[in-house]
Amino acid sequence: MDEYTAVFEIDSKTDAYAIERLMDRLYDSLREESRTLVEGASNSTAVLEQFESIRDAARRPTPGKLTVIYESRDEEFDG
Repeated sequence: MDEYTAVFEIDSKTDAYAIERLMDRLYDSLREESRTLVEGASNSTAVLEQFESIRDAARRPTPGKLTVIYESRDEEFDG
């Protein structure tokens, strides 16, 4: 399994605004993609709810850190 990590230090209002925009775009993309899945699928709803809470937290411009970890597995998608 490969793992990639990106850490964003939020040290200014400009940094906070950039993270807020990033999280807004990510949330909007996830929401749009979840509409293409089977309606009522609990896994897409849970993921969307988790990102909604992160997006809402990013709307409060405070110093902090955002860490993104991407793990890829050595397997193929089904179908």
